[in-house]
Amino acid sequence: MSNIIEDLQNPVALPDKTGGVTVVQTHISIVFVADEFVYKVKKPVNFGFLDFSTLEKREYYCHREVELNRRLSKGIYLDVLPIIMGEGKYSLRGISGEAVEYAVRMKRIPDEKLMKSLFARDEITQNHLKRIAEVLAGFHSRALRTDKIDEFGEPERFKVNTDENFEQVQKYVGITIPEDQFRSIRKWTNNFYVVNRNLFLDRIKGGKIRDCHGDLHMEHICLTEDIPILDCIEFNNRFRYSDTIADVAFLLMDLEYRGGERLAKILWEKYKALAQEGDVDRLLTFYKVYRAFVRGKVNGFQVDDESIDAKKKEEAVHIAKKYFQLAYSYIEEFGN
Repeated sequence: MSNIIEDLQNPVALPDKTGGVTVVQTHISIVFVADEFVYKVKKPVNFGFLDFSTLEKREYYCHREVELNRRLSKGIYLDVLPIIMGEGKYSLRGISGEAVEYAVRMKRIPDEKLMKSLFARDEITQNHLKRIAEVLAGFHSRALRTDKIDEFGEPERFKVNTDENFEQVQKYVGITIPEDQFRSIRKWTNNFYVVNRNLFLDRIKGGKIRDCHGDLHMEHICLTEDIPILDCIEFNNRFRYSDTIADVAFLLMDLEYRGGERLAKILWEKYKALAQEGDVDRLLTFYKVYRAFVRGKVNGFQVDDESIDAKKKEEAVHIAKKYFQLAYSYIEEFGN
């Protein structure tokens, strides 16, 4: 993908006027940030839980990304554009020619308005938390629920996710996570399913398994007036088909990862009241462990990404270790 990265950094390769282009990479995407728009290209990767290995699949998931994200962010996800090869260069301005890749085009969100940015400036208010809770509680109450989606709330079905996590992190033990932490989190998680089976079943009966967001952390929430929320999981339904508490747990975990325990507590109490939740704190802890472990896993994947330099890989390892430590701290606290 190095040639695409190089070519699309040139403003003349983009369909909308811009003075410059910045590139941001994740383990699954290359994002070209222009003055007013953002263009997101999917990497040709296959992690098992995610398969972007063919052009056809990447095109399909680009369209799914636009469709699903419009649920929580009006007017931001615009369309899917073909990337054309012409005169030896990749371009998003091609009128004719065969598509060699695809990009999701979005309106650019002001970085300074992202929840993580306001948190860094200590500017998150009670009203922000109230509005976030209102948006999430409303979204979860309206989100699709079917018999098929309900099945994903069964402990055996959700265990597929945690089993997969442990299998995929195994190769990074000793690199991003100490062996004792890995074994402790795995043992605690597997035991939780056995001891708390009825908690999962009660959530299904209560209608709490929905087509959720699936990747709800501070980087994806914009604190403008209508609180748009971006970047839901489009590549695997089982990561969105989940307990609504699993969705909220991600955001609470992310606040706590950054040292925002007080804000996390306030947000949880506001959401809990609006969503009419009862005594679900044990399950909330379970999902926070799960979410922290997932973030550790995906950051650790960057160790094997050939398009990322050594310094970025070192940073990714540091971040992964911190997430795994947070997951471990939850189970230590749980046992007290």
